[in-house]
Amino acid sequence: MRIKVLLFLFTLFISINVTSQVRYGSNNGKYLTIKDTKIYYEEYGKGIPLLLIHGAFGGINDFENVIPLLSKKYRVIITDAPGLGRSEFPKNKLSYNLLAEYQSEIINKLKLDSLYVLGWSDGAITGLILTKNRPDKVEKLVISGANYKANGSKNLEELRNWSNPDWIEKNWPNWVNHYKINAPKNNDWKKYVNETKDMWFEEQYFPKSVLESIKVPTLITYGDNDMYTLEHGIEIHNAINKSQFCVIPNCSHDVFAEKPELITKLVFDFFNNK
Repeated sequence: MRIKVLLFLFTLFISINVTSQVRYGSNNGKYLTIKDTKIYYEEYGKGIPLLLIHGAFGGINDFENVIPLLSKKYRVIITDAPGLGRSEFPKNKLSYNLLAEYQSEIINKLKLDSLYVLGWSDGAITGLILTKNRPDKVEKLVISGANYKANGSKNLEELRNWSNPDWIEKNWPNWVNHYKINAPKNNDWKKYVNETKDMWFEEQYFPKSVLESIKVPTLITYGDNDMYTLEHGIEIHNAINKSQFCVIPNCSHDVFAEKPELITKLVFDFFNNK
């Protein structure tokens, strides 16, 4: 009898544990129509709205290790960027300004009075432009692994590989398959790669005046082994008046995957600081 009870409890524990695992980016989220484009998003938690913006080639699950932590204190809102995940490809060519326009419209569509913004990698670039454009809404900004010009990268050859459809098809077959399975039927992964390449290799993504015009408190973070140079990060820090600069030890560009507890603590401390 005791063995049967233990077996039942063990089975129940496994069942609860499996069903409680949230598949971020693959849940029953909602859609917003922006610029004639269906944009998929998910929400978690309650409190001050916190808009997360993921990086290139990614999706909502870029933040899967920190969403359960952040959503304990904030209303976390995150989309699949246009052309990625479940979101449709935009009618216009991809650009950082266009991505910022989409995020700005998300703020409007959800009728957010004010919010915090957290962006990673390409999402950090988008977050900088969004914060400059929406001083009426964005109260605080956190960015990780940002750059605003191509020469901020340590390895341009690596970026060339990542923006080459032939290289990706050979070296990232899982990403290609995932894209084909999850994307709306009219999305084209090769088109996404080629348009991302054009974005990445612009000499400068936006003028330095964009940084200088940001007046809200801003936390800038990099891994100590980031793909972008710390000197470039310091340049961004020096251009934003109310910014703080933090280097995360023993960490690459993938801060949210490698150091979720540490980056979350930094975010909490920064947002709580009056």
